[in-house]
Amino acid sequence: MRIAGLAAGAIAAALLASPLSAQLSAPEQVAVQAVDAGFERDVNALEKITRINSGTHNHEGVKAVADMLMPAFEELGFTVQWIDQSAAGRAGHLFARRLGDPDTKRILMIGHLDTVFEPSSPFTGFVRDGDRAVGPGILDDKGGVIVILSALRAMEAAGTLEGTNIVVALTGDEEDAGDPLDEARRDLIEAGQWADIALGFEGLSTLDGKDAGVIARRSSSNWTLTTRSASGHSSGIFSESSGYGAVYEMVRILDRFRAELPEENATFNVGLLAGGTPAELADDELSATSVGKTNVIPSVAVARGDLRTLTPEQDERIVAKMRAIVADNLPGTSAEFEFESRYPPMAPTDGNRDLLSQLNRINADLGLDEQKPYPPSRRGAADISFVAPYVDGLAGMGPGGGGSHAEGEYIDLPTIARQAKRTAILVGRLARQPRD
Repeated sequence: MRIAGLAAGAIAAALLASPLSAQLSAPEQVAVQAVDAGFERDVNALEKITRINSGTHNHEGVKAVADMLMPAFEELGFTVQWIDQSAAGRAGHLFARRLGDPDTKRILMIGHLDTVFEPSSPFTGFVRDGDRAVGPGILDDKGGVIVILSALRAMEAAGTLEGTNIVVALTGDEEDAGDPLDEARRDLIEAGQWADIALGFEGLSTLDGKDAGVIARRSSSNWTLTTRSASGHSSGIFSESSGYGAVYEMVRILDRFRAELPEENATFNVGLLAGGTPAELADDELSATSVGKTNVIPSVAVARGDLRTLTPEQDERIVAKMRAIVADNLPGTSAEFEFESRYPPMAPTDGNRDLLSQLNRINADLGLDEQKPYPPSRRGAADISFVAPYVDGLAGMGPGGGGSHAEGEYIDLPTIARQAKRTAILVGRLARQPRD
């Protein structure tokens, strides 16, 4: 066992004096001490990777962060691999693997290298003020990467890393997944099929100021709606010969979505809307152009939106309702509906609940509050959702903070240590359990 900066005698004295000694095993107590001893090292590492711009489309920056991290995993006995993703229009993924006892549980730890802040963003740098630090992607998800490394280093110090089966998957395009999606997430899904348990290291959720556990996350899918009609003089609108026009048909559909689709844990947003003679989506589907006159019946209307649900069954049910509404056209109109499933849901399962129960036993051993389940309607989609069909999982294992995806994004630095301690003990215990 080795803990940088602490002599063996000091460690022993600290452990004997620790109130945790009755709850945690001796190796787990060493892991806790190791996390605390390495705190400033972890903050320094966070600063280094935060200062590298790794916006999803800055491929060189994403790879530079990976290059900085690879030696740290190699020092822990992991075999590292850079998985090129140029075929999907992205930089790539960093996977680190360590294989041990074939009869014990396999653990997948998921984070990401990229941020939403491209090189053109004015939000740069790293500023520390006491227990808080500010920087682009510092919480989402560079802080999560540091939690993973801190926990693994603590496990090595405690001797609990030996014999484990762990894959660390750090994707390079979580904020804007590559296309085709099958290619972009192939390696992650294969790791999920290999694993027994997945842990997601995006930011810590809180309820009423207390840490919460994430056992479910909703899906994130996109839809495109196009309505059409014959054009003509506006004086003929609603007539048998002219019909209702493309815009009224679009309004009919969207209003029925609003009235008929709501249910618990489901949301559907309209993010883009245009109508006229004609109206057309841009190639990137992020904007539209339209031309129209007040005395001309519009021939085309287009809309883009999303759908977020908690389970695949809920997804299928709502999409079926959407298609039925779209098909019930006003006179003289037609409509086309395209649905693109992107991030699947991470449904709440008994296995996920059991993992949170195991984590809460660790919280009790550490003298921390119980983590209540976090409402899934308040968490967005994440990479752990791609492996949710295959494994039990917990998300929100990263550090705490706020302002993700916006200038001023910040991290509460002490939460790095708190989450690393939880992770080191949880992974250490899970990794000794026999496979089913």
